[in-house]
Parts: sequence; structure tokens; C-alpha cells
Amino acid sequence: MLSLFIRNLLFTILQPGLVAGLIPLWITDVRINSILHEVWQLHRYIGTIVFLIGFVIMLWCIISFAVKGRGTLSPVDPTKNLVISGLYYFSRNPMYVGVILILIGEAIFFQSVNLWGYLLLVFVSFNLFVIHIEEPRLRKDFGEDYNLYCQKVRRWI
Repeated sequence: MLSLFIRNLLFTILQPGLVAGLIPLWITDVRINSILHEVWQLHRYIGTIVFLIGFVIMLWCIISFAVKGRGTLSPVDPTKNLVISGLYYFSRNPMYVGVILILIGEAIFFQSVNLWGYLLLVFVSFNLFVIHIEEPRLRKDFGEDYNLYCQKVRRWI
């Protein structure tokens, strides 16, 4: 159990931590201290709310992968069981939706055209990865169970 926790922590830092954390901070070149000392305008509150919704969704999915799937969010250490409950009852890819919401929240918060462009690039990349790599692997790993799941649940929302 400790090994699974450590693997999930590592892959969370490496994947969504990089995509939704480090790269957006690099793009905006913002210093956290300056944000904390500024008077916030409405867009900062809206961005924070959207970010937090995405963050909660992402964490919920990571926990579901560990507890129900007995694996991690990483394709190099995938789940052993097909996860189709919780948020996965409504979307086949809620973790990606969560990351996209995090990025939308950041783009709103920072009012950054560059972050909106990055967000578009990330969404296109996610879509291509899901369609051409992840879904074929899941079909191979879980067979008819995954096909039935795809018939019942939409790819995104």
C-alpha cells in the first residue's frame, strides 16, 4: 500500500504537477509572493474557484485509481482494474477534465493569452493521446468490459 501511495505521489508530481503547475508558472513568470500581497479583482476569485474544482476532480480521480484501480494515473504504471464508478460514471476521462479546469482557472486568474494558447495545445494533446494511445491500450487490457463502458459513458463530458 505504501508503494502504491509513493508511486501515485511521484506520478502526480511528474505529470499533472508539470503540465498544470510548473509550466504555467514558467509561462506567466509570476512570483507567488507578489500574488499574495496584491488586492484581488473578480477574475482572481473566479480563476481560483475554477482551479480548485479542477484540483478536487484530479485528486478524486487519482485516489480512485489507487483504491479501485490498484494502480496509478501514469500509463507506465496503469491500473489493474477498470475504474468505472465515481466520476468515471459520468466521463471516461475526468482526470483530464480536471487538469483542463485547473489550466482554465490559471488562465483566468493570470489573464494570460499565453496560458490560453498553452491550454489549447494541452487539450489537443490530451485528445490525441486518449484517442490514439490510451483507448486502444484500454481496449487491449480490458476487452469487452471497456467496450461496454465506452457505449455507456462519453469520452469527455
